[in-house]
Amino acid sequence: MGRELDLLARYPKAKRNLTNRFESKTEETRRIARQFGYEYFDGDRNYGYGGFAYHSRFWGDVVEDIIEQYGLTANSSVLDVGCAKGFFIYDLHRAIPGINVLGVDVSKYALDNAHPDVRGRLILGNAKELPFASNAFDLVISINTIHNLEKKDCGKALAEINRVSKGKSFITVDAYRNFEEKERMEQWNLTALTMMSDTEWKSFFDESGYKGDYFWFIP
Repeated sequence: MGRELDLLARYPKAKRNLTNRFESKTEETRRIARQFGYEYFDGDRNYGYGGFAYHSRFWGDVVEDIIEQYGLTANSSVLDVGCAKGFFIYDLHRAIPGINVLGVDVSKYALDNAHPDVRGRLILGNAKELPFASNAFDLVISINTIHNLEKKDCGKALAEINRVSKGKSFITVDAYRNFEEKERMEQWNLTALTMMSDTEWKSFFDESGYKGDYFWFIP
């Protein structure tokens, strides 16, 4: 297991109305959100983002920190697991022209509506069975994706990240460190099928043989 690193420290923090989210959330709302289609990305706010569009202020600083942390260059290869519309990939490619960066996502809607400059770099696929050769990438990242799987499949996804990376990876997952954060997570969550405390996640990483770096998403 790698290091606990907050590489999203400079990602803009959204103002979240947890009360409204909790009151409007039903099992049907979750079912629709977990299809990761139009409703989740660009439909009503109750189902997810309420409009998922590119803004340079979101990933620019994060990309800089990831480049520095992992020493990325134009000769590096990077995979984004759960790439959605490819906005991270677009900003990374802008920061390092010529870098070999690809994305994979389960959502055909997201890929069909991805940033036009990176659509050729995105592949439909599932984190638990990545369509790439072993040791194919210098760095594999996965932001707020792994927890959308059942726990046993989270383990498969972690094994796949290990397999396709050359040893460097970074993921973030839904987590909580105390009872108050657990309540907030339960109010906020729409799509995660696996939520654990930070200590439980660390134990799970160790049991699964995950070798990369990690951090938490806590609303």
